[in-house]
Amino acid sequence: MSVQVTRLPSGLTVVTDSMPHLQTSSLGVWVGSGGRDELPDEHGISHLLEHMAFKGTARRSAKQIAEEIEVVGGDLNAATSSETTAYYARVLKTDVPLALDVLSDILSNPTFDPVELKREQNVIVQEIGATDDAPDDLVFDYLQSMAFPDQPVGRSILGTPESVCSFKDRNLRAYLARNYRAPDMVVSASGAVDHVTVVEEVERRFSHFQGPAGPKPQPAHFGGGSRLEARELEQVHIAVALEGVPQRHPSLYSLQVFTNVLGGGMSSRLFQEVREKRGLCYAIYAYHAPYSDTGLFGFYAGTDAGDANELMRVVVDEIAAAAGNITESEINRAKAQMKVGLLMALESSSARANQLANQILIHGRPIPLEEIVGKVDAVTVESARAAGAALIARSRPAIAALGPGKGLEGAATIADSWARRAA
Repeated sequence: MSVQVTRLPSGLTVVTDSMPHLQTSSLGVWVGSGGRDELPDEHGISHLLEHMAFKGTARRSAKQIAEEIEVVGGDLNAATSSETTAYYARVLKTDVPLALDVLSDILSNPTFDPVELKREQNVIVQEIGATDDAPDDLVFDYLQSMAFPDQPVGRSILGTPESVCSFKDRNLRAYLARNYRAPDMVVSASGAVDHVTVVEEVERRFSHFQGPAGPKPQPAHFGGGSRLEARELEQVHIAVALEGVPQRHPSLYSLQVFTNVLGGGMSSRLFQEVREKRGLCYAIYAYHAPYSDTGLFGFYAGTDAGDANELMRVVVDEIAAAAGNITESEINRAKAQMKVGLLMALESSSARANQLANQILIHGRPIPLEEIVGKVDAVTVESARAAGAALIARSRPAIAALGPGKGLEGAATIADSWARRAA
């Protein structure tokens, strides 16, 4: 078996998947902490911390951090989500110790230099501005805030200009000390890697991180309601959400299949009915994002203001119809798409390292491909329909829309009637 797992005495987990045919290694540190773990006065600090980790340590300047990886042809990056933060690199096999040294250094010894902090705060303010100028991104921030109102999971990962600029180095250090604990961390490596070597390097370089595990975030509560904002745009951007299911829920795979049938590709119901048959939009899709204790099913479409009313009616009807008449051929097609996606992840060392890290954080163990495929294959017409019916009944919808005022009126009317019907 190429997947190997070692849990260190500190509680930190090391997982590797050796791919002998590759010459490069993808590896990183995944922390079970993100936007959901922020206190009320910490909005955006997890993302700022991710940025500041690369801005200098006791041993390296920001320039040296970048140069030491790039001089050997590698790359270094990071990403923040609601529940995790990842710092990762891709290098040649011989440079795995170097990558682990850099990764441990930026997390163990950040200096949080005030000059660098102020500069990076300004960078993030520009990032927030870019999102505000992109309605097809901003609409999802609005949707998240309606789905989970007044909760960390409902807030933008980026924070606000005011919150981001308020943080000092002491705030970053307090957040780091509270949430970056060994039991909540996974070092994952895939590709041209040797498990024993990785474990030895991690034991030596990550000793700074100890237990116990950090505090759990507050439970999520799905809200619902509408946020409609008139803007001078060419299109109306509409996003709708219903409460989904958590990562370990028994119906997760059935709901994922239902979602794929509804809006997972060019053959999906929404794409065929809304775009191909009626020409009401260019882009439309559905998705399901599971969290540790809840989930979010959503769909997005961008349409002409004059078509928004009809588009919303068709989408609402299609969601309701799918829960009652999904067919076996649709189920089989969605299952095939999901299985191919799983196999594609195995062909990418970066995707595989990410997959293994998240499996450890969610399930406490790597999940064999055969087990996942078995759960996908176990989805039936009946279970997919039941998952769809439960989805519709579980919550009133959350709706967000941006665009010309006349396009919002019809969407608002239909959203209100749908919410009353779901109440």
